[in-house]
Amino acid sequence: MHIPENYLSPETCAVMTAAMVPVWVISVKKLKEDLPAEKLSMIGMGAAFSFLGMMFNIPVPGGTTGHAVGGTLIAMLLGPYAGCIAVSVALLLQALIFGDGGILSYGANCFNMAFVLPFVGYVVAEAIAGRLKTPRGRLIVAAVGSYAGLNAAALSAAVEFGIQPMLFTDAAGRALYCPYGLDLSIPAMMIAHLTVFGAAEIIYTVGIYGFLSKVSPDMLQNAAPGDQHAGSGRTSLPVKILLGALIILTPLGLLAEGTAWGEWGADEIAGTGAGYTPAGMLEGFEFSALIPDYSIEGLPEAPVYILSAVIGVSLLVITFKIVGHLASRRH
Repeated sequence: MHIPENYLSPETCAVMTAAMVPVWVISVKKLKEDLPAEKLSMIGMGAAFSFLGMMFNIPVPGGTTGHAVGGTLIAMLLGPYAGCIAVSVALLLQALIFGDGGILSYGANCFNMAFVLPFVGYVVAEAIAGRLKTPRGRLIVAAVGSYAGLNAAALSAAVEFGIQPMLFTDAAGRALYCPYGLDLSIPAMMIAHLTVFGAAEIIYTVGIYGFLSKVSPDMLQNAAPGDQHAGSGRTSLPVKILLGALIILTPLGLLAEGTAWGEWGADEIAGTGAGYTPAGMLEGFEFSALIPDYSIEGLPEAPVYILSAVIGVSLLVITFKIVGHLASRRH
């Protein structure tokens, strides 16, 4: 679901980024108002879980891959505004350091995965939460919300892909950017997300939400005053162990062969059914990431993948710890 560079026109990217600016502003404002300063550091943990979830690529028939995102997970733990900021920062890190998602398309990726996904997931979850108040019921809520959020985000991305050949073409009528219309982009995205990737999102969200509910209830948005470490912002040992285990297991994501639909490079797209490489992709913006595709030429894939996970998680956790520390000092 990470839209690469030059799949969307610069105009589309500008519109999507402009749409995200008020979302980011409101989210930051709401976090300042509603989330205690000592819990701001927990957003980093949520962002870390999202970052790691997106490293576990899953194959589907046809040679493409996808992954969970974890946006609804964060929204259910700390609220949708925290989910928005957490996923936005994780996506920024992925784009800048690992080349996962474009720089120009960053706003569009955030719109899909940091806005549509956590907010739709949260709204759906809250809509049914009143009828399912037991611990098992909350897991059902997490499952339904995460499934709805992921597929809403996938549909949003599919529409962004699909309108490109309708709006931006050359003199010969060929697409300048993504060459696949809505008749192809929507089925291609939605079939995989309604089935395999939706199931992955449910498993990831329910598994981690259930685990955190038991071992670290302070991470929940509505943690009760009597919960151990409630509101302390500290990370319990079981949560650290879980993060460590996920980091070690990330090379499982390398087992999935192929590229996610809509994430092919300019040198690949001509062979995916388009029959040509759009001019906007050949002549578009390029950015050299520090560790492109979570790999370093000449080094074994698995260790570098684990190193990438360590770098990503560390930067996210440290960033939000600093933010939480600065916020607590102001209070």
